[in-house]
Amino acid sequence: MANIVAIVGRPNVGKSTFFNRMVQRRQAIVDSVSGVTRDRHYGKTDWNGQEFSIIDTGGYIIGSDDIFEEEIRKQVDLAIDEANVILFLVDAQIGVTDLDITVANHLRKAKKPLILVANKVDNAAIMQQAVDLYSLGLGEYFCISAVNGSGTGELLDAVVESLPPEPIRDETDLPRFAIVGRPNVGKSSFINALVGEDRNIVTNIAGTTRDSLDTHYTKFGHDFTLVDTAGVRKKKNVHEDLEFYSVMRSIRSIEYSDVCLLIIDATLGFESQDQSIFHLADKNRKGIVILVNKWDLVEKDTHSVKEYEEMIRNKISPFTDVPIVFVSALNKQRLLKALQVAIDVFKDRKARITTSKLNAVMLPIIEITPPPATKGKYVKIKFCTQLPTKTPTFAFFANLPQYVKDPYKRFIENKLRENFDFSGVPIQIFFRKK
Repeated sequence: MANIVAIVGRPNVGKSTFFNRMVQRRQAIVDSVSGVTRDRHYGKTDWNGQEFSIIDTGGYIIGSDDIFEEEIRKQVDLAIDEANVILFLVDAQIGVTDLDITVANHLRKAKKPLILVANKVDNAAIMQQAVDLYSLGLGEYFCISAVNGSGTGELLDAVVESLPPEPIRDETDLPRFAIVGRPNVGKSSFINALVGEDRNIVTNIAGTTRDSLDTHYTKFGHDFTLVDTAGVRKKKNVHEDLEFYSVMRSIRSIEYSDVCLLIIDATLGFESQDQSIFHLADKNRKGIVILVNKWDLVEKDTHSVKEYEEMIRNKISPFTDVPIVFVSALNKQRLLKALQVAIDVFKDRKARITTSKLNAVMLPIIEITPPPATKGKYVKIKFCTQLPTKTPTFAFFANLPQYVKDPYKRFIENKLRENFDFSGVPIQIFFRKK
C-alpha cells in the first residue's frame, strides 16, 4: 500500500504546479484523478522504485483579516492526520508571510516528517533570498522550481528517505474487503452488523497503517479480512471538507484491499463523490461491489430496483458489469448476500482462463466481427492469451495492432464478460504485434 505525501501551503505558492510535475514526470504513474473534489488532486508517482500517493490539498480560501480561519486549519489538520510525509511549500520570491508563519506553527506540532520547500527559486538571487526561511524555525529547506523542475530530484530523495517502510502484507489467501463510501452512508452500521454481536469471532490484527485495524471475520462459513476505512473510528469533526477527508481515507483502504464494497445511501442516490470513489477503485484494478444501503427507507414499487440499478449503471459507465446489492445495515437485510457476492468477485478477480479455451471462445467471435478496416488495411487477430498478472489482463496478437481503436476494445471486453464471469472485476486488454 502506497504511503501518502501531502502538499500544504497558503494559496499561490505553486502547490498544483508541483503536484502536476510529480504525477506527469514518471512513466510509472498509475493514474491521477483531478477534481475528486472542487480543487483537490490525488495521484500516484514513484521515485527510485518507491511508489507513493501524492495529494494537493488545494488553495485556502481566506475571507477576512483573520489569517488562520477555520478553512485553512481544517485542511492542514486533514493533511497532518492522513499523510506519512508533509511538504510545506513557501513562495521564495515573496518570502515569509504572516500566513506562512501561522501554518508553520501549526505544522510544528505534528509528529510527522515535515519537509520545508522553497518554490519559485529561478535564479541565484532568489536562492540567496530564501535564507529567510530559517526564520520559520523548521530547519533546512529545499530550493526548487516547480515550473522547470530544478531541485525536485534532491527533494524527492529526501521524501523517499522520510517515508516509513511499506507494511508487509500478510500473504494469506484470505480475501481483503474494504468498506468504502461517503460519510454517513452506513459504513459503521454495516461493519457493526457483521462483527458487533459475537466479539469472540473477531481477532484484531494491528494493521496496515498508523491507525488502521484489520478485522478477521469468521462467521456463517465466511472467512475474510475487513480493511477498516473512513467512518469506522470517530475522528475530529470535519465539516465542509468531509468530501476531501473521506476520499483521502478511501485511498488508503482501496489500495490495501482486493475487493471494495462501495456503500451508498439509497435516499440520496449515486452522487459525484460516490463516482469518485468508484473510479478510484476501478483505476486501482480492485474488485467492486456496490451496496445500496438504507433501502428500507425508500418508497418502492415493482420497478424500483430495476430503475435504481439503471441509474447507477448510467453513472458508472463504461464499466457497468458490477454487482449491485440492496441492503439495510440497520435491519440486517441481505448482508450475507453482499458478502457472498464480494467473495465471488474476489474469486473471479483471481480466475485464470486457459489459452485453449480463450481462443476457442474468442477467435470465432472475432472472425464474425473483425476490427473495421483502417485506410484500406485489414486487422487480423490470430491468437489471444491471459497474461500472468494479479488482475485479469488479456493480450490479443494482431498483424496491425495500432489500427485497433477503443470501440473495438470495448466490444472485445464485452464479449469476454459475456462468456466468462468477470462481474465486478476491472479487466485490461492489450493488442500486440504477433
